Amino acid sequence: MAFANPSRDEIKRILEEADTIAVVGLSDNPERTSHMIAQAMQAKGYRIVPVNPSAESILGEQAYASLKDIPFPVDIVDVFRRSEFTPPIAEEAVAAGAKTLWLQLGVVNDEAAEIARQGGLNVIMDRCIKVEDSILLPHGKSKS
Repeated sequence: MAFANPSRDEIKRILEEADTIAVVGLSDNPERTSHMIAQAMQAKGYRIVPVNPSAESILGEQAYASLKDIPFPVDIVDVFRRSEFTPPIAEEAVAAGAKTLWLQLGVVNDEAAEIARQGGLNVIMDRCIKVEDSILLPHGKSKS
């Protein structure tokens, strides 16, 4: 079965309902794409939770070594890791009770998508969360 991302309306709903985004592979280097995108999402009002085993804090938020170390629920797991590393991340996202597994632009793994889907998560692959948010929610999140 070929993978298809959710509709634009569904992606918009996912973003509107999300408050907390765990960013796996978030770099503490401001010149890295993951840092710039997470910073932009933070500025839009999302709580960013860095997942990076070699950092203590990034963007003013405590960093965690893995998803299983985060002591509170996250809505979206945004992944900045190479495609081959994503199946275990998908397993951790399911175990953590996340609502959505989001693989960034250029990151595609059908096994990870299937693990997440079987675990009840929405799955978005090969899309940039910042681009989608800018297009679908240009004026920021509406707080209901």
